[in-house]
Amino acid sequence: MTAHANQSPLGKPADDDEIADLATARNHLQVRQTAIYVYEWPVRLWHWINAAAIVVLAATGYLIASPLPSLPGEASQHFLMGYIRFAHFTAGFVMAIGMVGRIYWAFVGNVHARQMFILPFWSGKFWREVLVEAQWYAFLRDYPKKYIGHNPLAQLAMVTIYSGGSLFMIVTGFALYSEGAGQGTWFDTLFGWVIPLAGNSQNLHTIHHIGMWVIICFVIIHVYAAVREDIMSRQSMISTMVSGWRMFKDDGK
Repeated sequence: MTAHANQSPLGKPADDDEIADLATARNHLQVRQTAIYVYEWPVRLWHWINAAAIVVLAATGYLIASPLPSLPGEASQHFLMGYIRFAHFTAGFVMAIGMVGRIYWAFVGNVHARQMFILPFWSGKFWREVLVEAQWYAFLRDYPKKYIGHNPLAQLAMVTIYSGGSLFMIVTGFALYSEGAGQGTWFDTLFGWVIPLAGNSQNLHTIHHIGMWVIICFVIIHVYAAVREDIMSRQSMISTMVSGWRMFKDDGK
């Protein structure tokens, strides 16, 4: 037999305090189970494809800058560096095409799709929230604030370091690629001007290589922050980029 809604677990009529406690418990449970759809499928698909491209670019880029020892014999039988360069170029094209698609989706997607490219630097509240998040990451706050999309510190890093850094790497990468493509190609027409701007090809190689390490450092911090937030904060992170849904996991503080 099912107990009446206004009865206590022992079958006695529940008083007002017990009813209030039950209502509060239900409200807390609802908060813990609250889910908000944040990242649409094109954003999530781009994120994971782009992550794979960055891994390939970093690994092959390192080997291009610090080549493996040469092997004796016919060059056509030892084409390892050629395959490494091909993988690097392919991943670069994937990253560039993905960035074009990601910029397009920033215009047609939801408000969270634009956070990676737009920084409200004119807002005093935004910078105060950046400071609050910096205190949280420095273990100076007991708990973080809740944000549906990127928190302000993450948004600042995404816009300045990742989006800006990725565009920089794409432009400088295609400029270096234009040397092999040759004069008159669209690579040379669109990006050839970058080489004299850097002084010479070697300078641009060095700058591009430094940019790679900046992106690598960003990725390491990004992964650390995502895992840390999943464990210590009151909202989901990694699973959100898989399902698109952000879960808020606590009592509404």
